[in-house]
Amino acid sequence: MRRDLSFLASDALEGRGTPSRGLDIAAEYIASQFRAAGLEPLGDDGYLQTADWRKIAPEKERAQYADAPAPLTVRNVVGVLRGSDPQLSKTYVLVTAHYDHLGIKKGEGEDPIFNGANDDGSGTVSVIELARAFAAQKTRPKRSIVFMTVFGEEHGLVGSRYYGAHPLVPVADTVANINLEQVGRTDDSEGPQVLAAAITGADYSEVGDVLRKAGQATGIGMTKHPVNSDRYFAFSDNQALADLGVPAHTISVAYAFPDYHGAADTWDKIDYANMAAIDRTVALAVSMIANDPKAPRWNSGNPKAAKYVEAAAKLQEGKGSN
Repeated sequence: MRRDLSFLASDALEGRGTPSRGLDIAAEYIASQFRAAGLEPLGDDGYLQTADWRKIAPEKERAQYADAPAPLTVRNVVGVLRGSDPQLSKTYVLVTAHYDHLGIKKGEGEDPIFNGANDDGSGTVSVIELARAFAAQKTRPKRSIVFMTVFGEEHGLVGSRYYGAHPLVPVADTVANINLEQVGRTDDSEGPQVLAAAITGADYSEVGDVLRKAGQATGIGMTKHPVNSDRYFAFSDNQALADLGVPAHTISVAYAFPDYHGAADTWDKIDYANMAAIDRTVALAVSMIANDPKAPRWNSGNPKAAKYVEAAAKLQEGKGSN
């Protein structure tokens, strides 16, 4: 992961702003790693799901791109590992992260490049590493696993929302999404977050239970943060699928690390051993979901999950009527 991150968060990629040359290079790199791992391409252009930024950029930003002479193509990077069970392989677990960051900010001091190593290069390389690990297994999980990195999170979750509006596998057959956000740094304003991670919406669905159980097996505390777990549920890339009724959650290690959205968020400050331990826990949780014939459900007893329970019911009603 160190090799992957030292490239993706290098100055050569100029902070991976959306849209930018650096983001395009990152997309091609991630696609090459998915290809090398043996994933099947799932996009409209190989491993790439393409969109025209001029049409989907936040409205307040759209005017500055209106006169662009050609489409400003942005890309989600998507690959799938097909499941082994004849029936369950038609259902999907999504593992995601955003691979964009803030790009170049001129006039922001001596270093204008915001490399975004932890935010969210750490999640991106974790998705790559998880893809490699699952693809290398002799026996594949029963369900199919989709690995995806998305653009435009820093502009308001644009890439994940684009996927939600243009899904590459049926949403009604998507049983869970685990999104990885800032899993590389352990230094946090609340103290060191070693061998621990917080789950957004931790008690909103059974996915939280699965993550906690996986953490018990691997020695990682998968917890509900007293404030941030609820606060950030709607502000991470899990939200697009959650709104559609899919149990979807984000895990993070340090919510408030010192270099958040700063030029000093560099790859050399990542705790790679701790990140690997977090990833092993995620791998176990994904495996548990992918091999269980029973799909995770939203927690109908939690009022904060009520609208997601309702969305899931509508999703399955729609599936039944097709």
